[in-house]
Amino acid sequence: MYEERPALLDGAVLWTRTAAPSPESARPVLPDGCMDLIWADGHLLVAGPDTRAYVPRETAVRYAGIRFAPGDAPAFFGVPARELRDRRVALGALWDEAGARRLAERIAEAPDPAGALDELVRLRAAEAPAPDPLIRAVVERLAAGRPVAETADAVGLGARQLHRRSLDAFGYGPKTLARVLRLQRALALVRAGVPYAEAALRAGCADQAHLARETRALAGTTLGAYALSAAASANRETPQPSGSRTTA
Repeated sequence: MYEERPALLDGAVLWTRTAAPSPESARPVLPDGCMDLIWADGHLLVAGPDTRAYVPRETAVRYAGIRFAPGDAPAFFGVPARELRDRRVALGALWDEAGARRLAERIAEAPDPAGALDELVRLRAAEAPAPDPLIRAVVERLAAGRPVAETADAVGLGARQLHRRSLDAFGYGPKTLARVLRLQRALALVRAGVPYAEAALRAGCADQAHLARETRALAGTTLGAYALSAAASANRETPQPSGSRTTA
């Protein structure tokens, strides 16, 4: 069963999942421009930004995770996003290992591990640098489908400056982030039952063929297979959005 709700940290999402420990049942994680801090059966790990679908190799039974808004996690973890691109690493590899282990134990001992994770992230974030408003403006414009060049002009950066800032904030350049966010818009429409051609145009793709290519390149699947998988999840009443990083 998968559930999510707004986290205590502004812009973040708190999610939980309980699942059978079977790699065969794990669904691919699609790129979403986000990074997650995950508590998985007593261990804390960080899911970096993905540039392609990630297929979990291992699964736990109980998960709780914080999905940070795009661009917010690097300040929290103290590591540029580009260093975690397409990676899953133990929190102890980024912070003090003993300290990370104590945090994981505190979460495991709490009556509500998800709530404990949520509170710990809120407290830790209060001590970290605040999210960069410029980066948030970039995300807002790209999520709305605005062109990269126009976005750079709007936030007062040159193309190279925006690319460099994006690597640190998102793990990849603004063009890749724009593609990821566009795909997420399109797949949300597909999950809502919008016809493929209409979903493609509304999301900002040139046509259905363009969306099909992007789905295969970034999600590692076809539009038809994705729609069937989404429908199956809805029928089981255990939706798992593409951003849930249930993986070790």
